[in-house]
Amino acid sequence: MDADGTALLARCHHPLVRDLAWIVMAPDLIAMPWPGRPSRADFGLERDERLLAYLDELEANPEGLERRAGSTVDGRMGHYHERLWQFLLDTAPGTRLLASNLRIHQGKRTLGELDLLYRRRHDPTPIHLEVAIKFYLGLPQGPGPNDDQARWIGPGGADSLATKREHLDRHQLRLTEHAETRLTIHQHTQPRDIGPARTETIRQQLAMPGVLFYPWHRPLPAPHEATTDHLRGEWLHWRDWRRLRDGLRRDTRAAWLVKPHWLALPRDEAFLPLDDVEARLAQHFSRPASPVQIALLGSAGPGSARRRLFVVDDSWPLQIPLPPYPRTPR
Repeated sequence: MDADGTALLARCHHPLVRDLAWIVMAPDLIAMPWPGRPSRADFGLERDERLLAYLDELEANPEGLERRAGSTVDGRMGHYHERLWQFLLDTAPGTRLLASNLRIHQGKRTLGELDLLYRRRHDPTPIHLEVAIKFYLGLPQGPGPNDDQARWIGPGGADSLATKREHLDRHQLRLTEHAETRLTIHQHTQPRDIGPARTETIRQQLAMPGVLFYPWHRPLPAPHEATTDHLRGEWLHWRDWRRLRDGLRRDTRAAWLVKPHWLALPRDEAFLPLDDVEARLAQHFSRPASPVQIALLGSAGPGSARRRLFVVDDSWPLQIPLPPYPRTPR
């Protein structure tokens, strides 16, 4: 997130509003041969004053956002992320949500599900938008060459950037090629307040924000297709924590990040003394434990440097997903 994005987030206090603002501004992790995320101009929020007014209104009246996304705070990250996109497309001045989680059937068989179907206000063409929020840790040693997407795995080791990319490319983003999908979309694009329906053209988009965590003190290039501005963090084993801590400023503070609020980093006042978070980490890793994402705040005051870290058990990773087969052409 650039300096302007950090300053904008500083205006937002409500955690759901902060996360919504984050998905508006966060870059995608990779650039695939598909159109990327909707732009601020698509949302009708290209001017800073319009975006600020939109977020300020949500800060003052968050009830609608809470109804849409608040019930997922104890649920899965993907569900929470999708609900934020649903609300954004439905309430931004430049877009209207037509359908979400739209199942496509071929007789009794389910072909798949479209994450989101929306239109821009002045363009009646329906747009199929797939969304994914991903946090991957890069392996200095692993499948393929140094920049192979298969080397970037989820904290739980269940998936990789390579397998997610292939599923999106081979299946999710190709659902609109089926006649059944076009018929289903037609049923959700009848004339509305944003113009007449037109189904001969269906556009696809992919929004895949998140963070790529590079190994601490180990060189690793960005994965193939990574965007130049993707968000970055670092990861390290618990055994290396003291070495990292000893290199930090004495006034560094930290925040323990809890799902689903891995999107926007907390406000400055939510950061605690580093010793407090370190004690919690020591207790957590006193036995085999799951990875933990934390954030560091380099010094006191607005606009301070922030840093994302994943701390993992010394035995991590216990598993590495197999690369997709056949491999993506390079």
